[in-house]
Amino acid sequence: MSEEEKQSDMNAVDLAEHQAPAKTSDDGVVEKKAPADLQTVFDAPVKVSAVLGRTKVKVSDLISMGRGTILELDRKVGESIDIFVNDRLIARGEVVLVDNQLGVTMTEIIKQD
Repeated sequence: MSEEEKQSDMNAVDLAEHQAPAKTSDDGVVEKKAPADLQTVFDAPVKVSAVLGRTKVKVSDLISMGRGTILELDRKVGESIDIFVNDRLIARGEVVLVDNQLGVTMTEIIKQD
């Protein structure tokens, strides 16, 4: 098993430990209940950012940019993007198209020590 697979398995175990048991409603839909101690934080707003790539430019180059200027980023097409919550890296993912809107699907959860 690769190191990434081990890390992914560990993340799944950590997540499972914090989830309450699932409950089935009368219509057969499985509902997962959150632990009561986490319920208060569910309504707290967070800032989510998906970073396609980065680059450095001089201020003089930035000022001279106009419509149609292309900036070369440090990522290649098809490479994972970074997903941040409140400026903290939490996952990597891929850009997807959902109903004519851009979206992000998470492919890897990053465990913070």
